[in-house]
Parts: sequence; C-alpha cells; structure tokens
Amino acid sequence: MAFFECNFFSETLGIAVSVNVVLPQQTFTQIGMQNVSSGKEFPVLYLLHGLSDDHTIWMRRTSIERYAATYGIAVVMPCGGRSYYTDMAHGGKYWTYISEELPARMKEFFKISSKREDTFAAGLSMGGYGALKLALRCPDRFAAAASLSGALDPLFLLKFMPKNEPEFCNIFGDLSKFHGSENDLWAECNRRKKENAAIPELFLSCGTEDALYQDTVRFREHLDSFGIPHAGKDYPGSHSWEYWDTLIKEVLAWLPIRKKS
Repeated sequence: MAFFECNFFSETLGIAVSVNVVLPQQTFTQIGMQNVSSGKEFPVLYLLHGLSDDHTIWMRRTSIERYAATYGIAVVMPCGGRSYYTDMAHGGKYWTYISEELPARMKEFFKISSKREDTFAAGLSMGGYGALKLALRCPDRFAAAASLSGALDPLFLLKFMPKNEPEFCNIFGDLSKFHGSENDLWAECNRRKKENAAIPELFLSCGTEDALYQDTVRFREHLDSFGIPHAGKDYPGSHSWEYWDTLIKEVLAWLPIRKKS
C-alpha cells in the first residue's frame, strides 16, 4: 500500500483542506511493474472521523492501511471538522464538499473508481452518521455504508452534551425543525422507500456499553419497519478505538468489493 497526505484548496469550503489516502500499489517482478488491479481503477472506501477528531485519526489509532491491503481497496480519509458532514447553517458547506467536491478531486488525483458498485462509506460516531447520510442521500453513487457507534440522531446526542446546543444550532439551524429535514436520517429512509430507490447495503454496530448504543438500536428498528435489510452485530465495548479497530476489519470483510481480474 502507498500512503498519501493530500492537500488542496476546496472551492466549496473556501479553505485549504487535508485528506489522507491509502492506495494499493504495483508489485515489482523481474519483467517490470505489474499492477495489482490489472489496469482497472481501485474500489474506494470514504472513511469518516468523529466529532472530536480529524482526517489523521484512523491512521493513528487503527491499522486501516494494513487491513485494506488484503482487499485491494483505496481508503480516503477527509477532514470534516465539527460539521456533522452538513452544509452548516453558520459555517462551511461540508455536505457539498464531502458528497460532491471530494469524490471529484479524488478521481482527478488518484486512480480510483467512481462506479457505484466500487464506492463505499464508513465512519465512527459523527462519521457513522456521515456514512449513512452519504448512502441514503446519494444511493445512486454508493453501494454500501457502515456506521460504527454512530451518533445517528444529533438531538439524541445532545442529551449527553447539553452544553453543545449552541454549536449544534450553528450546524443545523433551528433544532425544532431538524426532524423531517434533509439532515434527519430517519426521514431520509422514509423518502427513499417512498421513491422506491435502491438503498445501499447497510452495516451497523455499536458497543453495548456505549452511551450511543440505543441510537443504533432505534435506527435498526426504523430500518426493520420499512423492510430495509441491514447487517452488523453488536459486541461488549464502549465508545473506544479498541472497538473500532476491531470492527473496521469486519466492515472491510463485509463490503461487496468486486474481485479484480
């Protein structure tokens, strides 16, 4: 695998941004360089961080580079700030950046696929919300998404972080209007089913000692109410890197990655 620290100017955010990327690399033989993907573009996983972290955290706290090598998949790890991957009411347009500009830039800079069947999202906590948001709002571009200890309902999270209410108002605007909005994952499920859209494959897992465990349980029940299939299993654990380092391996094994010829 090769590791890249990518810095570029985001037209959407109006600031310089940083993205960490790991890519499968060519293998050297006596007859020259042989590409492990047989000349094809690599499938890609957009891997999102949580509220208090940044684009470096998955590389620092897990062995994601080593795990991804087994599957020949590229991993793109952007910085989403404390935006909840949302076009903020008072702040940057992080949803537009993550869902539109970032994939276009990665396609421009690296040999990664933009095909739906090769494109996946995953994340932890706030990043779990972001990953499911990508899947539910862009079902035509993502084949699968995984939430690890997802903070899937921001208003539920505020029960544990009441001092963050002003910050959440800066992100989402009037919180009394959150439910039913485009930032409400529950409402997005409803809309996709009414449209009879092809919903990406979903994976959810949360530690049973995690304060956000009930958030995952409630979202699974909501998926079940619409007959939306989902994978994933919960294990004893808390909101911790020990849990996420273990579960990201399960996510990679679960992803419907196409075999390269």
